[in-house]
Parts: sequence; C-alpha cells; structure tokens
Amino acid sequence: MQIARLAILFFAGFFLASARADFSFGPLYDEFPLTLAPGKRTEAVGPFFYFEQKESQRQFALPPLFSCTRDPDVESEEWDFLYPVLTYDRYGAEYRFQILQLFAFAGGQRQDENIQSRFTLFPIFFHQRSTIPQLNYTALVPIYGTLKNRLFRDEIHFIAFPIYSETRKKDVVTDNYLFPIFHLRHGNELSGWQVWPLVGAEHKGITWQTNSLDEKEIIGGHEKFFALWPIFFKNTMGIGTENREKQISVLPLFTSARSPQRDSLTAPWPIGLSLTKDRVRKYREVGAPWPIIVFARGEGKHTSRVWPFYSRASSTNLQSDFYAWPIYKYNRLYSPPLERERARILFFLYSDLREKNLEAKVDSHRVDFWPFFTYKRDMEGKQRLQILALLEPILPNSKSVERDYSPVWSLWRAENNPMTKASSQSLLWNLYRRDVTATSKKCSLLFGLFQYESASEGKHWRLFYFPFGTPGTGATEPETH
Repeated sequence: MQIARLAILFFAGFFLASARADFSFGPLYDEFPLTLAPGKRTEAVGPFFYFEQKESQRQFALPPLFSCTRDPDVESEEWDFLYPVLTYDRYGAEYRFQILQLFAFAGGQRQDENIQSRFTLFPIFFHQRSTIPQLNYTALVPIYGTLKNRLFRDEIHFIAFPIYSETRKKDVVTDNYLFPIFHLRHGNELSGWQVWPLVGAEHKGITWQTNSLDEKEIIGGHEKFFALWPIFFKNTMGIGTENREKQISVLPLFTSARSPQRDSLTAPWPIGLSLTKDRVRKYREVGAPWPIIVFARGEGKHTSRVWPFYSRASSTNLQSDFYAWPIYKYNRLYSPPLERERARILFFLYSDLREKNLEAKVDSHRVDFWPFFTYKRDMEGKQRLQILALLEPILPNSKSVERDYSPVWSLWRAENNPMTKASSQSLLWNLYRRDVTATSKKCSLLFGLFQYESASEGKHWRLFYFPFGTPGTGATEPETH
C-alpha cells in the first residue's frame, strides 16, 4: 500500500509539472534557451532527437540518422541522411543532392541568370542541360561523350576512351590517341607532341594579355623536351621575359635550374646534395642530403632542418617548426591585420589554434584533444567545451559532424556567452543541466526529480515534480563566474 501511494504521488507530481511550459525531464525531454545565440532548443530521448530555433534558422535532427536545417531569410536548406552517405543542399535557386559522391543531382540559377541541371553517376554517366546551349553535354564513359568544366578541364570529348579523347583548357587543345601514349597539342602560339614515355616536345611563343588595369603584359614562351620519361628533361621557361630560366634533369643523377632570379642544383635527385641561391628573396640554401638535412640563411628565408628530429624555418611572414616529427609541429602565419598560430601533436591527436585580429585586438582560440574534448572561443568571446569528441578534431569545420554526430557522444557540454552573461552546462544529455542568465538561475537533476529556479519573482523548487517556492521581492543578483 505504501508503494502504491508513493507511485500515485509520483505520477501526480509528474503530470502537474509537465503541464508547465518550462518542464524538464532530463534525457527524456528538456527545453531550454540557447546560450550562444538568441533562440531555444528542445531535446528528447537522450541524444536521439532535438529541435532548435535560432533567429530565423530551424533545425530538426534524429542523430546520427538524419538532420534538416532551414533558414528562410537566406533561402537555404540542408538535409543529411547518415552523413556523408546522402545529403541535399539548397541555397537560393541552387541545389545539390548526392549519394556517396557517386550519384548526384545538381542545378539552379546562377548569378549570370544561367539555369542548369546536372546529373552524375560517377564515373560512368555525366549529363547537363542549361539555358545556354553551349554548356549542354552528355557523356557515357568509356563509349562516347562530352564534358564541360569538369575534371579540371574546360572541355573533354572522347570516343571509345582511351582510344581517342580531346581536352581543352583555356586556348590549349590536346588530342590524345591511346591515352596517355600519343598526343598532339596546339593553342595560341603553342604546338607540341609526345610518344610517351619515349619522347615529347612542346613549343610556345611569346604572347600578350591585358591585365585588370587595362595594360598589356607579356606572357613568356617556353621550349620543353623529354626523352625516356622520367629520365631526361630539358626546358627553357620565361622566354621573352626578364627571368628566362633553363632547366635540365637527368634522373636520378641530377636536376638543375638557372635564371637571373634563382639558381638551384640537386644531385643525385631526389635525395642528394642540393644548392640554391635566390637573388630575389636574398637567401642561400644547402641540403645534404635534401630534403632530410637543410640549412638556409638570408633575408627571405632562415631554415635549420634535420628530419625527422628537428626543424626551424621562417620567412618574412611564415614560420614552421617541428621536433621529432610528427610528434610536435608548429606553424605561424603573419599577414596583418591577421595572425594565425597552430601547435599540433601527432597530427590531430592534439591541436591548439589561435587566430588574432591585430587591428581590432580580438582573438579566437580552439583546442582539440582527440577523442577526449574540443574547446572553442570565438572573436566575440563565446566559449564552448565538449567531452567527448570523436570526429571534431579530425573534421574541425564540418557542420554536418556537429549537428549529426556530436550530440551522440557529447557526454558533457558547457557554454558561456560573456556578451549576455549567460552560461549553461549539461551532463549525460541533460541528466544534469544548469542554465544561468544575468537575472536567473535554473538547475535540473535526475530526470527532473530535483529542480531549482531563481528569478526576479522569487525562488522555486520541485522535488519529485511537486512545486515549492518563495515569493520574490525584486530581481536576484546575477551570478558571478
């Protein structure tokens, strides 16, 4: 009888409490305001459901299976199904749907008002239709077809590939027969041929182009020749310019390059004695054997490297150091007003990244320790700590990982917003949760069996979902951090 009475009291308190808008039931159900941005978030069934409203953005997810993010203000929409297996992204009139990057639909209206639709079954079938007929193409690999602005070429046409194919990049056209063995190449002041790997040659004359200032500038010509690729190369580059460069390589015996700006020699190649004199950047470099042991001295470069034990290299705006590579690695980029520093241990096992805006005198900081935690502080001082972090250190800028997978394994979350004086902490998907603002405090523990809230109207308690409270006499003092 006593147990029955307690059960009745428990459920009576539960239903009374659940009628309130701010009801909390820990991992089963919780609703709370966002800390780092205006909005609110609802979480339920542990890490396997959430809905978030942030300004104009709406996000619904069933991690790790599915997520949907919409923002009508910027006309964007993103869907993930078992990311990266299936994704759909839309921004304005442009869209893309893909399955494992092999099966894909894409299209929409671009800035030039060109409307395109594209279908790809990689690497077998490629199809595009456009309001500009010249951009239409269809290709069935390896039988027959044409590709435009794909695979790093402006246009590709093939018949029974690799028997015949023609590629174009800008004005250079290459006809391939039994690719990559035979080819003929032609373009603006350019001609070339090869019977690979036996012999090949290419000639380009001097041409001119008009730059953004409507001034004519020279484009140097070149002469290229190879025999028994990759053994012998003889090239002359920058013909007609002030920096004509002669290159010759007899591999693995040596490779050399000489020009008015820079001389270099490596013998044998690729690991041997290397000598470099750079007259523009004003430094000399010796490697013996390069690239394992390298020393460079001068205004434009200072390097001391004995790989993999030690290296210190710096130039006017770059610095790169390592000790016992890959155990410790440090990089610095100085490009006013921005400065970027990153220290790593064993690639992504540990990473410490700092970025500074020297003019605004603000900085951001990110620390990752795989798989234990990730910590971020942005330029506005907003902070977030997450424990555990299984993919975040490896893919630090992936929105899909953050919305699809982070909720599953983030055992502890802590956020702090110094601009609004708001902070929050969550343990085991809200089994314990605490939210603080400038004028209120709220705490929930053990599926909401214990809840406490302090605000301007007073203090409120709930024990086994039954409410208790004391009236307030004014605003509570904000909590110090």
